[in-house]
Amino acid sequence: MDFLQRTVVVEDMVQYKLFLLQPDGSDVTEERLTHLAEEILVKFAPLLVQYIWQNQPFNLTYHSEKGGVPAHIGGSTQFGENVEDEWFIVYLLLQITEAFPELAARVEDNDGEFLLIEAADYLPKWLNPDSSQNRVFLHRGEVHILPCPSKFSTVGFSKDVVPSLSQALAELCSHPHVCQASPKICSALKKRLKGYPEKIKTGLHQAHCFIPAGIAMVLAQRPQLVAHAVSAFYLRDPVDLQACRSFKIFSPETRVLTSVTFTRCLYAQLLQQQFTSDRRSGFTLPPHSHPQYRAHELGMKLAHGFEILCSRVRLPSSEPDAPISCNPQWKRFLESLKKNDYFQVCLSFGMLKSHEREAVYPTPKHPVSALTIALSPGEEILLLMQNGHPLNLEELKEREQQLPQEDDDSWLEITAQDLDHLLQERTGGRRKGEMEHIKNEECGYSLIAVSQGMKKFLDTMSSHEGAEVPWDGSRQSFNFDPNSMASALERLLGNEMEELDSDDLDDDDESDKEREEETSGDTEQNGTETLNDLRSYMDQMDEELMSTKIGQSFTVTVNVFLILRDCSSLNCSLFWEEIRPLDLDVNLVTNLLESLSCQAGLAGPASNLLQSLGINLPANSDPS
Repeated sequence: MDFLQRTVVVEDMVQYKLFLLQPDGSDVTEERLTHLAEEILVKFAPLLVQYIWQNQPFNLTYHSEKGGVPAHIGGSTQFGENVEDEWFIVYLLLQITEAFPELAARVEDNDGEFLLIEAADYLPKWLNPDSSQNRVFLHRGEVHILPCPSKFSTVGFSKDVVPSLSQALAELCSHPHVCQASPKICSALKKRLKGYPEKIKTGLHQAHCFIPAGIAMVLAQRPQLVAHAVSAFYLRDPVDLQACRSFKIFSPETRVLTSVTFTRCLYAQLLQQQFTSDRRSGFTLPPHSHPQYRAHELGMKLAHGFEILCSRVRLPSSEPDAPISCNPQWKRFLESLKKNDYFQVCLSFGMLKSHEREAVYPTPKHPVSALTIALSPGEEILLLMQNGHPLNLEELKEREQQLPQEDDDSWLEITAQDLDHLLQERTGGRRKGEMEHIKNEECGYSLIAVSQGMKKFLDTMSSHEGAEVPWDGSRQSFNFDPNSMASALERLLGNEMEELDSDDLDDDDESDKEREEETSGDTEQNGTETLNDLRSYMDQMDEELMSTKIGQSFTVTVNVFLILRDCSSLNCSLFWEEIRPLDLDVNLVTNLLESLSCQAGLAGPASNLLQSLGINLPANSDPS
């Protein structure tokens, strides 16, 4: 497999591609794909207008055929700290492919096929990161995985073959039902997306903030700009804070109380950071006991974010302290916009309904969107302030009495019970079954399960890819066959104990029949000598080990000796007669318990090993 063919995806970024499925490859033109992109954005505008993106919005643009990738529409979105943006895009793609059955979607991030990670417990054994390239698609609202050929069906590609995207799309177009993933895989993905589209609103948080009137006006027109402001404050550096020593754009004297809509991620980022503003900034906070202290604190942080965004707009000016609206280059920029009838387009654009306005906003060919995409967040803020309605502080003050109630932020605090509930939802019934199993074991626990679980794990045959943990509850008895062991030792150490010299090599006239007779005649004698030598070696090893601290560390019991003496009928009494017996089970459990005790209740090698075997030991209730 050529790893160089894999697409390198930036961290915290999701890439998505929508391909048009055509049996003969016809009608896949730029005009058709661009028209499809516009239809998609118009149809799903009601969802997009409600959403506040962490860094970048969902976007669709035309991409011509390049590097073996057919022509398609798609884009990339950097979701940053809010992974819910990524899963909302997955939900969008499922809805898009269901509404447009002629489309198939591919989505991946820096982890690769992250959809398979979500359904890892239900994947076929042949499917792994090396064999999943160009095999996973979203089509008709479901997950599709190109299978491997079997004796029941010839559809698919061998797991050692990496199909090209063109081949994969042709196979998916010809056999969509055969390529559909198993119900368990589809169910695992739907479980992760449970709650959409209602989850869009539940993921928002409204809070009261004392912010400058200019910011209130900007957020009234473009609520999505709050994400850029929070990110600018959250990722600030000393250079950014230099612009906040004296607020030139958003004066603190114009502060008003207003309701600001955040996502939960943005609200947590803004609230949890400890920050003290510069004394020269003019932002002063009331005492912590003040009922509106949080509103003042949030507004102060948000104002710093907006000021930082505007300070990043680098335009030369003859007067360093002059506001940016007086800059000659900024004035020339505004004049060019007026000359090209930009504001006339904006006026007609603003008269559209909200969902219609958001529908055409991401369209690259629209004059409004083309300019807005080219503008940075700071430039967009300044443009809105320059051409917005004149500020009316009295009107804004009157609105303070009609603000909606703040949302409860108790979701920021998670108790132990909430964590257990989240884990049960995440892992499903298996987690619940494990908790019940732990409670049952605490009532009456037997350490025999520990030794039996370890024996079964050691007896399990594993491949070169690693050991597979036995999850089932079946137990196999331990059988010891001395004859088989003696035969195995014979094959390892047996018939050729002495090296051949040069005289033996010169004897070319000896027939094969004579060699077989000689070998068969010496087999019994060589086997006896081998066992005698092995006994003497083991006797010497026992004597040396028992005189060291290693030998003294083992726990010795009489039970094992009696059991071994009962094996005399199997001709193994002579083999173990002089060996000091050890109870391997007792030593195993003792060492494991000592390791658990050293972990002091924390995660460690012993607890991880036992839990992977399905063995959960109760908590240590003895402080000694």
